[in-house]
Amino acid sequence: MKYQEIASEITKKKTTLCVGLDTDVLKLPLHLQGRPEGVLEFNKKIIDATHDICVAYKINTAFYECLGAKGWEIMEETLAYIPSGIFTIADAKRGDIGNTSTMYARAFFDQLNFDAITVSPYMGSDSIKPFLEFKNKFTIVLALTSNAGSADFEQQKIGASDLYELVLNTSKTWGTHENMMYVVGATKAEALLKIREIVPKHFLLIPGVGAQGGSLDDVLKFGSVPDVTGLLVNSSRQILYASSGEDFAVQARLEASKFIGSNLTQKTNYTS
Repeated sequence: MKYQEIASEITKKKTTLCVGLDTDVLKLPLHLQGRPEGVLEFNKKIIDATHDICVAYKINTAFYECLGAKGWEIMEETLAYIPSGIFTIADAKRGDIGNTSTMYARAFFDQLNFDAITVSPYMGSDSIKPFLEFKNKFTIVLALTSNAGSADFEQQKIGASDLYELVLNTSKTWGTHENMMYVVGATKAEALLKIREIVPKHFLLIPGVGAQGGSLDDVLKFGSVPDVTGLLVNSSRQILYASSGEDFAVQARLEASKFIGSNLTQKTNYTS
């Protein structure tokens, strides 16, 4: 999927919403618990309820890998069920030496046909570049994450800059905004202005809105790019577990609907 195609979907649907399919088998509604197949049924109903009001789905692979071979099958079937034209992200956080990264890229881009994958930049350029060799695919690099532990490394000073700034400044030379994105946590919205100075055109995948306390208004205000918005705002638990009853899909849609509307067109503090 191409950069402009994502931007067009955002304009058409008036939302930046990415629904996180981080489906926990232990948190399924009671009528779906007790069998791995319940995860697939749950996912399908969530997709049915939200596909017309979101622009992306993010599948956190850990929630499927923990179920063994059956979980991998469920992930494949979930991915296949997502309608065409919606951006798909493998939240796998891979990153290893070059030949291993090549195998990861082939697994998620060729075999599974995801549009994007999240990666860790810790091992440097040769661990990232194999992902960038795939046409019309995106590599989403962890930059400034929403967890408290991001202070341990990402926000440590390296000279005059924080480590995450060094990651941005260095890694942006490996690809372009047409094949790279960055993860920036919604709980770090105050850093978005600085981040936009470094990567003014790249899409940012923003986790942390909702259950983790991030503000959608702040993210849109400080992180948007004129004309294309440049954001994919992820919400997982707030949408998936809006209800624990048989009406879970109806309630999920109501939560997803909160991400639609005029706030996309608000004046931002970002200037190019």
